[in-house]
Amino acid sequence: MKMHIEFRHLRTVRAIHEAGGLARAAEQLNITQSALSHQVKGLETQAGVELFVRRSKPMKLSAAGLRLLRLANTVLPEIEALEAEFNGLRDGSSGRLHIAIECHACFEWLFPVLEKFRKKWPDVDVDIRPGLAFEAMPALQKEEVDVVVSSDPLDLAGISFSHLLDYAPVFVAASTHPLAQKEWIDAEDFRSETLITYPVERARLDIFSELLTPAKVEPAAMRQAELTAVILLLVASNRGVSVLPDWVVREVKYSSDYVTRPLTENGITKKLFAATRDDDLEKPYMRDLIELAGEEARRLQAL
Repeated sequence: MKMHIEFRHLRTVRAIHEAGGLARAAEQLNITQSALSHQVKGLETQAGVELFVRRSKPMKLSAAGLRLLRLANTVLPEIEALEAEFNGLRDGSSGRLHIAIECHACFEWLFPVLEKFRKKWPDVDVDIRPGLAFEAMPALQKEEVDVVVSSDPLDLAGISFSHLLDYAPVFVAASTHPLAQKEWIDAEDFRSETLITYPVERARLDIFSELLTPAKVEPAAMRQAELTAVILLLVASNRGVSVLPDWVVREVKYSSDYVTRPLTENGITKKLFAATRDDDLEKPYMRDLIELAGEEARRLQAL
């Protein structure tokens, strides 16, 4: 005879073992004692052996019952964890938040946001993928990532772009650099300079997309550094010049040995967005992430 063990059977065995009798176990399981007794008899009939030593007080499990209890203690926690996860998905308190960043400098802006988010939403699985290493927007459409931080909004079906902040790419040079004497910097000023950038392709760097490429200007040399602090160290040491978002320079505050100047007479303004799937905007934790990001953006702009 094949046994057909259900989750309720495992819960019954565990409850009787913990309660020490049918009456208290029935109360714990919210069923009548008679119904629980019939369930036990049916389970023993399937097993073909006694699962409980009824002559003992409190009621104890037999050797076969203990074997079933071990199964219950293995299986039920997994089921209960799954139920809790599904409940969290239904009420929006848990889920997945995988973020791709197309803005290299935004790592420094995003980490304080994620620290606040982690404390408010501990059951949301957060991961960060550098969107500079792959096509982030197609990944968003394919549900491989859930948020893309980008300065290049696109007209994509099912994708929304939430505005986070406005920023200005600014020229950064040592305070003793000859270009520090100018009121603003033009494309031609870069022809004789070593340009220090983040290690990303030119098309994703504001200095090229907004100024040098349209003007067909090439800097004399280029140098790359991963960290903003390292870029500012090199600039302050007069090893080259750079172009960084204005909020990054204000936030890092490495030293007073460098100055910033606007690019072009009228300056250049860029916008930063959080791209998400339309359906995901209904999730409470997604709305909260965008709100937290907006708060941090406003803090940076007020520096």
